[in-house]
Amino acid sequence: MYPFNLISTKKGFAASAAPSPRPSTLPSQTPKTKHIYLFEMSSGLTRRRGAGGAGPAGEGDSSNGAAPRTSTPSARDNGPETSYENSENGHKIAFDPRDISESAERSKQPKLTLMEEVLLLGLKDKQTALTFDLPKGYLSFWNDNISYALRGCIVIELAFRGRIAMEKDASRRRFPLADRNIEVIDDTLTGEVLLDEALKMMKQSEKMSVATWIDLMSGETWNLMKIGYQLKQVRERLAKGLVDKGILRTEKRNFLLFDMATHPVADGGAKEEIRRRVRTVLTQRTVVLNGSQFLPESLEFRYMRTIAMVCAAYAANVLENALASLGHEARERAFAQTDDLLADYSQWPFGKKATQNGVGANLPQLINEEVNSGKDKELQLEVVSACLSVFTRLDSLL
Repeated sequence: MYPFNLISTKKGFAASAAPSPRPSTLPSQTPKTKHIYLFEMSSGLTRRRGAGGAGPAGEGDSSNGAAPRTSTPSARDNGPETSYENSENGHKIAFDPRDISESAERSKQPKLTLMEEVLLLGLKDKQTALTFDLPKGYLSFWNDNISYALRGCIVIELAFRGRIAMEKDASRRRFPLADRNIEVIDDTLTGEVLLDEALKMMKQSEKMSVATWIDLMSGETWNLMKIGYQLKQVRERLAKGLVDKGILRTEKRNFLLFDMATHPVADGGAKEEIRRRVRTVLTQRTVVLNGSQFLPESLEFRYMRTIAMVCAAYAANVLENALASLGHEARERAFAQTDDLLADYSQWPFGKKATQNGVGANLPQLINEEVNSGKDKELQLEVVSACLSVFTRLDSLL
């Protein structure tokens, strides 16, 4: 073959050093970049970068002197936020910084949320001999209160974690607690799916009251425009979250003619610790809550969180499961103590009255210390008391 191209002209053929375009045999070209290939007799095939791009130094000059293109910061900002760190072997590892913030969030919080603790108390430990009874590891079909109470626990948990607070408006005191509006003060994700879903809805929606939010998330509304606020399959999603945390396991059980997924307890220590905490608050004269992974010593509002869990379990009709080991009279006194706690802490400021039977005599002092240590978080505690006030009229709502 000739080391040059023959170009057909009107007068015949002429030799030319310009290459004939053969895209099938040339290397793949980058977008907006022209490569001119020259056939030389002595040096063979060489490449020259054309207009529209700029190569590294020593690779050739541009034919038209075009300036090199640089990426703009806006193009990088629009992409996903990614960081890099060097590993021990010298490789770069990409990660999302939000994962680090969620891990730090989990390290500050207890292992279980209020919703998960109430759900654990409601799960059956064993199956009775009745043919129509549900297998162990499942919630009762006939318990309507627990669904509404779980939505209230979502609002309480967001308040304890500093994500929402009562709207700072002096005129709000004209309205009952449950009718006061709440607002998002921190939209940082918590790492809990249900909490983050509710937080996003509150952030994107107009400000509404505590009772309205619990109603909407429960689906208790006739407004078709707001039916999308309902949180669906909350029980099942909480159970799957407990499976991921190693507290429950999943089994297939036969119930009458159907196979159904149940979630028996895999880690009995978690449920027993919750029961022990409930009995301590409702039966002991002096309440002392020992630290654990489910209630760390460094956790803020430890005693107020426990009172909220007890009141939520009472509203959800699952508190008796934690008091099954008590005698009849002791169980009745425990329920009476729960009524007193719900009455005292469903108002703001908290009632904090000493009980007549002497149970939990030091609780008012402990709660007062927690409130004084978090003076800047009183609007968050006001949301907690508003949710408890909703629980006091739960039977009339349903």
